[in-house]
Amino acid sequence: MAYRAVFFDLGRVLVPFDISHAYAALKAASPLSLKEMQHELQSSKLVPDYECGRISDQVFVDSIRKLLQLDVTFEEFDRIWNSIFLPATLVSEELLLQLRERYTLLLLSNTNALHYRFLEQQYPHIQHFHHHILSFEVGAEKPDAAIYQAAFQTAGVAPQEAFFTDDMPENIEAARALGLDAECFVGVDALMGHLRQRGILS
Repeated sequence: MAYRAVFFDLGRVLVPFDISHAYAALKAASPLSLKEMQHELQSSKLVPDYECGRISDQVFVDSIRKLLQLDVTFEEFDRIWNSIFLPATLVSEELLLQLRERYTLLLLSNTNALHYRFLEQQYPHIQHFHHHILSFEVGAEKPDAAIYQAAFQTAGVAPQEAFFTDDMPENIEAARALGLDAECFVGVDALMGHLRQRGILS
């Protein structure tokens, strides 16, 4: 079966990030230690609830401010929350433009509204995708099958007609279990090799 679509993950595939940048800024605004903040965030369901669209921006920010005892405004938190993203991109616009000429290009990401609004403004190559399937809009996160099914339906393809790359092995395993051809992203050179092996790129 011929390929008709290419699906990309976002974080650490298209856009690099470093969570330590946000933790450094949060620590400056909270009486809690870094370990205490990490424990509080990991123990709560706030981030997964937010990334699945179950709570609003305001509820999320207010809840995080209370949880971490942060003395920041909404706007200040927004800047801290998005400080994780690094300026360089991993996959070039040139490659995306080349792919979109022949294939349906779909972005498949676990993300949230604050992050995504920032990314749309700062990384214009995101606009080269025909479709964006985002966890906070779909109400499910990878590796949940529901978000992959939303991608197939939106792209109008069978699983076997798409190629997918993601940096998380568990997301690759879940994709393959549904019949999607998927490879873990370990760098642009390896990705180009995977695309050429399949005839997606000449």
